[in-house]
Amino acid sequence: MWSRISENFKGRHPGLVGALIGLSLALLLVIFGFFKTLFILLLTFAGYYIGVRYFANKDDFRDLLDKILPPGMFR
Repeated sequence: MWSRISENFKGRHPGLVGALIGLSLALLLVIFGFFKTLFILLLTFAGYYIGVRYFANKDDFRDLLDKILPPGMFR
């Protein structure tokens, strides 16, 4: 599903993408308010960072699990 959406935006005018992002942000602000929207965006960026940092490489993910859980449990 996401690959189809990203393919639709490839080669499109960047203004259209910016307008859709602005519209989404405006809707979030109207529906939830400023602080709840800020909280949602903060958690979204944190999830993105964790996903890129730890889930891109299986060894990094296993190292993270070894720090949290007993070592060697997932090897």
